[in-house]
Amino acid sequence: MAMNRIPFQAGLSMPEFLKDFGTEAQCEQAQEAIRWPNGFACPRCGEAAHYVLRDGARNVFQSNACRHQASLIAGTVFQGTKLPLTIWFLAIYRISQAKTGLSALGLKRQLGVSYPTAWLMHHKLMQVMAEREERYVLEGTVQVDDAYLGGERTGGKVGRGSENKVPFVAAVSLSEDGRPLRIKLTPVSGFTLKAISVWAKDHLAPTSAVFSDGLAWFGAVTEAGCSHQPTAMAGRKPKDVPEFKWINTILGNLKTSLSGSYHAFDFRKYAARYLAAFRYRFNRRFDLRTLHQRLPIAPAGCAPRPRRSIQLADVHC
Repeated sequence: MAMNRIPFQAGLSMPEFLKDFGTEAQCEQAQEAIRWPNGFACPRCGEAAHYVLRDGARNVFQSNACRHQASLIAGTVFQGTKLPLTIWFLAIYRISQAKTGLSALGLKRQLGVSYPTAWLMHHKLMQVMAEREERYVLEGTVQVDDAYLGGERTGGKVGRGSENKVPFVAAVSLSEDGRPLRIKLTPVSGFTLKAISVWAKDHLAPTSAVFSDGLAWFGAVTEAGCSHQPTAMAGRKPKDVPEFKWINTILGNLKTSLSGSYHAFDFRKYAARYLAAFRYRFNRRFDLRTLHQRLPIAPAGCAPRPRRSIQLADVHC
């Protein structure tokens, strides 16, 4: 049997990571290159001429023209943090390299910070992942399915009507030889024609060929300019439907990841972030060695997120 080489990638080892990002100076240099890849440019006047001041633990860049001061973390998700950048970069490394995810409790133990601090860092970085993923749509051949987070409560409604279940659309685009390329895991208000129509317009490229089971609401993808091919299940189990092999595999991996990493989390409030973290890693699975380099780019372009806005769970970069 041929080996699937993707999960057996070397990735980036901890010694290699520490060699490049083990000191505050190295992390500051990396952050400066991310924020100003062509050299410093004043965010107010755009001029490049500047000089560097040291304000406490970090450098401050002051424009010669307008005297505006900018720090490496001002205007980014890191803004206001009192933690060294080495801690943030280590958190990025650990979260990006964890194939099945990493809980805030696990992050707390590895970083040596308090649980509230680890929780906030974790959610800020997952929010960054979510916003980064919004830039992409699925195209070509796409398999879709309905899925839920959460279980039924004792004495509550059963099945799809359970008040403890969060509905989301799972979708995967396939290559020409039928291999998975990218996925989308998107919470929706419910499984209705209107909700699926809105989802398809936001997340599918027109002319995509969508394959689903026989549930009527997936027919709404045609409103986004996609073709739709339903397959009647007729009581068959997922393992008996080879047409949906990859979407079922992905949902199985998602279930394993969530149950293996998290004891519990607020499905209603934070489902989008946890699903985004899983799909972010999946969609970049072909090159694990660069994940820790790509993830810091997103926080540099994401607006500051204080604790209150993160806890609202509806923020956008």
